[in-house]
Amino acid sequence: MSTPADAPPAGPRPQARVTPVQGVRQSLTLAWRTIVQVRHNPWELGDFSIQPIMFVLLFTFMFGGAIMGDWRAYLTFMLPGVIVMNMLFVSLYVGQGLNTDLTKGVFDRLRSLPLARWAPLAGRILADQVKQAWSIVLVLGVGMILGFRVGTGIVGLLAAVALLLIFALAFSWVAVVVGLLAPDPERVQIYGMTALFPLTFVSNIFVPVQTLPGWLRELVGVNPVSVLADASRGLMVTGVQAGPIVVSLIWAVGITVVFAPLAAWVFKQRV
Repeated sequence: MSTPADAPPAGPRPQARVTPVQGVRQSLTLAWRTIVQVRHNPWELGDFSIQPIMFVLLFTFMFGGAIMGDWRAYLTFMLPGVIVMNMLFVSLYVGQGLNTDLTKGVFDRLRSLPLARWAPLAGRILADQVKQAWSIVLVLGVGMILGFRVGTGIVGLLAAVALLLIFALAFSWVAVVVGLLAPDPERVQIYGMTALFPLTFVSNIFVPVQTLPGWLRELVGVNPVSVLADASRGLMVTGVQAGPIVVSLIWAVGITVVFAPLAAWVFKQRV
């Protein structure tokens, strides 16, 4: 019989606990992995780059004159809202990418590594912030080429971008829940678009609230998309309005409080 002395030397034990600093580093590494993947999947970049440009061009030149009598005035009204709408659509890629990793077994490999359990989720959401920033800059650039001008200066513009990124960070948790519950990546897009299209089009993104029937005006007024669009218009064009900004931040906090713990629970159950 072999004795303990004959046994081969044991290898280094896996680390029992990942420190918060290590977890942050792992999250940044996974975020970089997600960003680099765009190079291998250029259609993803096209989805959240080409679609908003098409919306801006289509609505500005096809409907601007009919809605406001002048496409330039309509561009000034519409562009901040289109940025809000595109921010919501881009957030769906958090859930779609997360679902792809789950269904293709990437998380099974990650689970065998000494990773913080929250690092994959944090990495996805951090990468989404980079994509969101790119999308905002892109739509603003196209708008400025067409004639859009920021009326509140650089401070107002930066404040609007910061508010949009805060809301995007909160809404990413909704996308995470959808991505964890959907059976495949295609369903993430189907579920997400089914929910987002009425949410964005039954709002004041494309039309002034004053032109709507009374009952619809009340519904649009309480829509968080309308509130965020008003806050963005105020910060970019018409001047700061504290009410929409505060309400938008309250919505962001509420969404995070509800969906972040739910996402963590669903993630624990599935992974």
